[in-house]
Amino acid sequence: MLIFASILLIAIGIIHSYLGEKYLLIRLFRRDNLPRLLGSDWFTKRTLRFAWHLTTLAWWGFAGILIVYAAPTVNFKQGILVITASVFLLSGLLSAGFTKGKHFSWCFFWLIAAICFYQAYLF
Repeated sequence: MLIFASILLIAIGIIHSYLGEKYLLIRLFRRDNLPRLLGSDWFTKRTLRFAWHLTTLAWWGFAGILIVYAAPTVNFKQGILVITASVFLLSGLLSAGFTKGKHFSWCFFWLIAAICFYQAYLF
């Protein structure tokens, strides 16, 4: 059952990102009344886009955790920590990439990833 739930999470993530881009974000970005941060609406659009897709990434991380729960091993804790670290590492990449480093969430995402990797491999 947990594997099925994981498959659903992966599918929902794909659908969420695709339909969000096609039917919500594109239409929203055509508006001329978005808040202008840092001199233009560029930062607003990029932040909304990375935050939208961050949800998908989080769901995929949950899918990975459910897979680990479905087939627990001796390294159960390490598996959960590695998945968590990977999600936050990728979240930082999304944040830094989409906003060219102007949205500082990447700093915190990467710090969380480092802490989780540290706990997974050194403790």
